[in-house]
Amino acid sequence: MATDATTASNCLPMKATSNGVFQGDNPLDYALPLAILQICLVVALTRILAFLLKPLRQPRVIAEIVGGILLGPSVLGRNEKYLNAIFPSRSHTVLDTLANLGLLFFLFLVGLELDPKSIRRTGKKALCIAVAGISLPFVLGIGTSFALRATISKGVDEAPFLVFMGVALSITAFPVLARILAELKLLTTDIGRMAMSAAAVNDVAAWILLALAIALSGTGRSPLASLWVFLSGSGFVFCCAIIIPPIFRWMAQRCPEGEPVKELYVCATLVAALAAGFVTDAIGIHALFGAFVVGVLVPKEGPFAGALVEKVEDLVSGLFLPLYFVSSGLKTNVATIKGAQSWGLLVLVIVTACFGKIAGTVSVSLMCKVPFTEALALGFLMNTKGLVELIVLNIGKDRKVLNDQTFAIMVLMAIFTTFITTPLVMAVYKPAKRKSKGDHKYKTIERKDTNTQLRILACFHCTRNIPSMINLVEASRGTEKKEGLCVYAMHLMELSERSSAILMVHKARKNGLPFWNKRKHSDSDQVVVAFETFRQLSRVSVRPMTAISAMSGMHEDICSSAERKKAAIIILPFHKHQRVDGTFETTRSEYHWVNKRVLEQAPCSVGILVDRGLGGTTHISASNVSSSTIVLFFGGHDDREALAYGVRMAEHPGISLTVIRFLPGPDVSGEIVRDNINTSFNASGGSADERFLMEFKSKISNDDSSISYEERVVRNSAETIEVIREFSRCNLFVVGRMPESQVTAKLNTKSDCPELGPVGSLLTSPEFSTSASVLVVQQYTITKKSSPPSMTSIKVAEMPEGDLEST
Repeated sequence: MATDATTASNCLPMKATSNGVFQGDNPLDYALPLAILQICLVVALTRILAFLLKPLRQPRVIAEIVGGILLGPSVLGRNEKYLNAIFPSRSHTVLDTLANLGLLFFLFLVGLELDPKSIRRTGKKALCIAVAGISLPFVLGIGTSFALRATISKGVDEAPFLVFMGVALSITAFPVLARILAELKLLTTDIGRMAMSAAAVNDVAAWILLALAIALSGTGRSPLASLWVFLSGSGFVFCCAIIIPPIFRWMAQRCPEGEPVKELYVCATLVAALAAGFVTDAIGIHALFGAFVVGVLVPKEGPFAGALVEKVEDLVSGLFLPLYFVSSGLKTNVATIKGAQSWGLLVLVIVTACFGKIAGTVSVSLMCKVPFTEALALGFLMNTKGLVELIVLNIGKDRKVLNDQTFAIMVLMAIFTTFITTPLVMAVYKPAKRKSKGDHKYKTIERKDTNTQLRILACFHCTRNIPSMINLVEASRGTEKKEGLCVYAMHLMELSERSSAILMVHKARKNGLPFWNKRKHSDSDQVVVAFETFRQLSRVSVRPMTAISAMSGMHEDICSSAERKKAAIIILPFHKHQRVDGTFETTRSEYHWVNKRVLEQAPCSVGILVDRGLGGTTHISASNVSSSTIVLFFGGHDDREALAYGVRMAEHPGISLTVIRFLPGPDVSGEIVRDNINTSFNASGGSADERFLMEFKSKISNDDSSISYEERVVRNSAETIEVIREFSRCNLFVVGRMPESQVTAKLNTKSDCPELGPVGSLLTSPEFSTSASVLVVQQYTITKKSSPPSMTSIKVAEMPEGDLEST
């Protein structure tokens, strides 16, 4: 009787909420609290696994699949008490419903981020690679299915089993591939673009084949049922393609740039995705297809698509989607793989899957004249499996096409093929071997031949930095007779954990500037207009670039790009911005760390711009420039570099330069000696300073009123500060980061920003009142201890312009 009672209780539907433990109710016997516990458990476990696998540079999907298996009957589920308490069979309906709802919206997001226009523009090379990457694995998958049907999958329907196996082996996971490419910093390289284009084609083909497989796997009473399902599905897609786009375009036109998208439009679109899911489920395909089709048909231009992603992504990806991995893990029992035959079949499936993808991709890539190492890396990348693979396998399991043992084998195959992708690509493809053309000759602004071209890598975080950066570039133009100025304007974009961040980056515009801000797409347009306008109005060559990386590796992108572009100086924005009251507020503390790492590892000189509105908030045309620049010269490498930059600026007709040289008085000299400070720089550095100043003075013509030179003798830090205050009404201070002088040794300026040096810290301190911006310069020296930047860190989208590549 007890057994009958237990069985009856398991069959009864669960009530939603309990009355609480004080009323004698166990929360785990009710649907809502149990679902909450399941969500919390799976999110916590998958995040912990993702953190543990991060050093191995594995995508998060590996942690999510493994987490689902650990929570299922393969590991923790071996304990019956745990399984019956946390994942009882009566809760599976609620769990699967939530998981599939999350999956439906996730596939809607995938459709949102898949642009049909970009697929149509796919080059012949990527298209051939995609076709080969699908065809050979599909054929081998069909061949493998015969071996499985003869052994562990006896009695299943032949036609759907063949198609499911072919699809399962031929899939390339587009979002997972994007994450791996981003982690390896290959996303915007040639091989990355080719892999993404081929994977996008592969993704669409996989969905079509999966729809065919589902249609064939139906258990209809009539043999024509599968045909009706396929025809009805095709008719649904055709009707959606005719009816939906005009409606979405009408909505998008009523969502102007810079304004929030109306809540009504967002709600209507999400309801449309649900309704489409209902229709495709009624047809007999799967609710996921309807949502995916609606997502694909949403227009990608304007803020509408970005707003939809912003509203849905975090909730779906963070909470609901992990439930799908648990749902899949509960169906996966590795213990069903028993005996030599089963393990042999597992090896056969893995070998077949890897060989089909890699051999097919490599052979066609070589025929398309892709180098062998790149072709091999491309083959490994295209072998990536992920969420789409799990969807295929779960649908096959639900349709009784795959039994428990075959399902477990296919899940392990998906984990293995994805896990080995990153280490194999890192072992085979090493972009460090691709050296830049020629030598990086000019690594500083200070040089013997000042008529040579000056190359600047100007970095910015957001549109706030752009006006001052452009005005600084305008000031650096030099004279017409020189070879000119070449500027690489690099936007520093953080690579977040969001999948949409990767896919938005992949849609980088032709000018190299991606949709980096989904909330304000107008930002990207402002950047394009600003740099294009400046480029047309001046004789400066400007190339917009984008560095996409995690904060921990952003300095590598900056240094590597400077090395590759042979930049003489890197200009970085200060990590703080000025508030209305004049004080500085930290923009992001991570940028502080990035700046310090660039100073340590840069292959050229570095300048940090502390912006107080240099030239106003807009670009000033060359004819209207009227500004004064002050160079504070104490002595040493960095100060010589600052003076060399100042002289370059003074060549601009609208800029006046004043050079203030500080000389220590006798009191300062004696005090420094008593403090036992190393003054060995006086012999070598001092003589170099004198030679440099003599050359500087000789170049100043008597009738040149734009440059003035003064020498001031100071006896203590108070006099030094007083002299600097005299020039506080200028527009820009240019100073060396670490002046080698007895005067600055006594400047006890308290600062939390050692990268600015003593003088830069003084000029940016609250006690020093000025509206002038500050450029702190560090000169590159051969003796500077810095590890050379790894060329593998290059991941930069840039505007194609061949003439700038020449040295």
